Amino acid sequence: MDFSAVTLWWLLAGVLVIAELLTGSFYLLMLALGAGAGALAAHAGLLGSQQVVAAAVMGGGATALWHWRRAQAPRSAPAASNPDVNLDIGQRVTVLQWEPDGSTRVQYRGAAWTARLAPQSGPPGSGEHTIVALRGNQLELAPASPHPSAPPAA
Repeated sequence: MDFSAVTLWWLLAGVLVIAELLTGSFYLLMLALGAGAGALAAHAGLLGSQQVVAAAVMGGGATALWHWRRAQAPRSAPAASNPDVNLDIGQRVTVLQWEPDGSTRVQYRGAAWTARLAPQSGPPGSGEHTIVALRGNQLELAPASPHPSAPPAA
């Protein structure tokens, strides 16, 4: 079977899209754009070297542009403390007492959880605490600030 240059470029673009779907690497889509540019250059009747240049410029430029755009975007919080990933972050629990090893047991969502005080949270104390992270099956707590709608304590 005799493949034309156009067919080869479109097959390469398809293989790159499939590879992106299997790996999740968005950069492969940028390279697929480059292969599409090579196919369009072949459709236009350009020579093989010009097709490769068109593919390289489009694919490389799209990859560089995507990399620059990602570098400019703000970094998200780690998954363990990101409320967009874990809906438990920001919820309140009541701590009755702390154990000598720095842990406590709290009731949360109908079950007893082991919890620890988050670093730089000050000395452990009883009362309302906010979940700031999940470390495995352990809650990380910080003292809760008063509710915005709550009246100031006298």
